[in-house]
Amino acid sequence: MTVPYTPEALDRSAADRLAGAAVIDFGTNWCGHCQRAQPLVDEAFQAHAEVQHVKVEDGSGRQLGRSYGVKLWPTLIFLRDGREVARVVRPVESAPVAKALAEITGTA
Repeated sequence: MTVPYTPEALDRSAADRLAGAAVIDFGTNWCGHCQRAQPLVDEAFQAHAEVQHVKVEDGSGRQLGRSYGVKLWPTLIFLRDGREVARVVRPVESAPVAKALAEITGTA
């Protein structure tokens, strides 16, 4: 993994205040699904370096993931000005991630 998931990188009020295009990526560093998806996510982000990508370690008792209803890892929440526009769960190809990135950047 290029950038590790970090515990509680932000709280819900901070997420709601994120300006512009942002992605909150929920998972864990030991999750096999997360490890397999990482190259796909990285590939999609290559064309969108301007998008803020926050990787949040999720798990039992982690409030941010619960506030978004995260059940499976990785779950990527695509935000525009703090509001959810799209969601991709356990991507197996980069296309859904690229499509959601295009939606939040206005390039769709």
